[in-house]
Amino acid sequence: MVALLASCAGGPARDATPARLSPAVGAALKACEPLQGGFRFGDTTLDSATPVAAGPVVPNGHAVPAHCLVKGRMLPRRGVDGQDYAIGFEMRLPQAWNGRFYYQANGGIDGVVQPAVGALGGGPITGALAQGFAVISSDAGHTGRQNPRFGADPQARADYGYQAVGKLTPMAKALIAAAYGKQPDRSYIGGCSNGGRHTMVAAARYGEQYDGYLVGAPGYRLPYAALAQLWAAPQWLALATPDATIAHPFNPQAKIADLGTALTAAERQLVSRSIAARCDALDGARDGIVADTAACQGAFNLERDVPSCSGARDGQCLTAGQKRLLGAVFAGGTTPSGQRIYSAFPWDPGISAANWAQWKFVNSQVLDPAAGFIFMTPPRPLDPFKVDIDDGFKSITATDANFRESADAVITPPGKDNPVNLAPLRARGAKMLLYHGVSDAIFSADDTVAFMRRLDTALGGSAPDFARYFPVPGMAHCSGGPATDQFDALTPLVRWVEQGEAPAGIAAQARGVGNPGGANSELPADWAATRTRTLCPWPSVSRHAGSGSLDAAASFRCTTP
Repeated sequence: MVALLASCAGGPARDATPARLSPAVGAALKACEPLQGGFRFGDTTLDSATPVAAGPVVPNGHAVPAHCLVKGRMLPRRGVDGQDYAIGFEMRLPQAWNGRFYYQANGGIDGVVQPAVGALGGGPITGALAQGFAVISSDAGHTGRQNPRFGADPQARADYGYQAVGKLTPMAKALIAAAYGKQPDRSYIGGCSNGGRHTMVAAARYGEQYDGYLVGAPGYRLPYAALAQLWAAPQWLALATPDATIAHPFNPQAKIADLGTALTAAERQLVSRSIAARCDALDGARDGIVADTAACQGAFNLERDVPSCSGARDGQCLTAGQKRLLGAVFAGGTTPSGQRIYSAFPWDPGISAANWAQWKFVNSQVLDPAAGFIFMTPPRPLDPFKVDIDDGFKSITATDANFRESADAVITPPGKDNPVNLAPLRARGAKMLLYHGVSDAIFSADDTVAFMRRLDTALGGSAPDFARYFPVPGMAHCSGGPATDQFDALTPLVRWVEQGEAPAGIAAQARGVGNPGGANSELPADWAATRTRTLCPWPSVSRHAGSGSLDAAASFRCTTP
């Protein structure tokens, strides 16, 4: 840790200086429609190649330059479950290309080919395609109608875990060469949530294929995060209003339990205010942002700092049962046999975010049960309120005659516990930039900190010249919450890879009324609509300089504790 702090402060690293990669050189698109019939790559079919004029892309309205949209499939097959599988993809090839390739790693459990625009940050106003990259997006080898039961097919599970990236990458580079007359000079991969996991897996498995890795809210221990949700679900149910229900988010005709009555919005606001009261000023300013996350964990005490109910719940207190469960959830959960399920979560005012409640109370019922098919061997359906947690924990690392690789081996990055396998990336000049919302409710920012500590140890104290992590205080899962969540982390990553300019901070902005990327309704009323901050590289903290507006990044400095 001492070495890490010294490196962040500009001190010497223990290992030799990494190589310097040269900048990319652009080119003009040579062909679009002819690609459909003329491109050849093993087991690959291009279904269409169509010119697209500059303008917004449906469904997200993201503005993009004129480009060629290519849609296709790789490696069609019949699965052991009798379903038809293929790796579906689309590529968007700009007319004016910057010489770079971007693999857009998508979130959730994939199954849908999202528009390949490479959107960045909360309410994105730019993206990889808009910046001139050639971009690919895929369904990771299965379709939406197969979710989550695709996990019953070993190859589909492996494609989702890591193989789709490995198969698509050389094909995409060959398609770029056919379109522009040369391969990309520099290649980048990035995404948030499961996309962050895909990116970390690519770094561990395909380190020779990419030069820059943009890792957002990485669910790199996804099976364990999902199991922790399933561990908590019946306990939330026990505290919830009996028989209270809400509409199923994917089927309005169905109902699910209203777990949100176990910890209401008013009660989460109470916890948020209590955290802020204890921690907001630790960074030198009462500005509605708890920037010193590490100090807050020592300063805030749930039992002491949140009022306890002496009578009925009224939104201004928590019961003893609520405190016990909330504390256990933030600790990461424990199996009945005493094994820690997942990482602890940091206390942060963003617990008030609607996205926090969505993950804890809704997605735990409608998304996390997919763990039974995707993350357990043998695959099985799960009732979110009747999961054998001990058996589920063991099944993540289990194998059988059909599944020769465990879900843990397939889904998580090899070497996650000792990431010395990333040393060759550092040596050749590749870079990794990570960001994570401190109030992420499904993948813990503390887990990203733990990865950074392990990485620094594995690299002999030289992690900061290869990888830097930028926490986003207040931000929920990938966006939202009381946070400056609109930022472009790709541009500083490119500068770092190709110009050797290590990012000392990332410019970020709040999304107030009138923001071109869409307003964030969870911003505090006393924030300026255009509040700015610099996201600081961990372990440094944004501190007020002693004067200047609380809404201006210029009034703050990244300082090491």
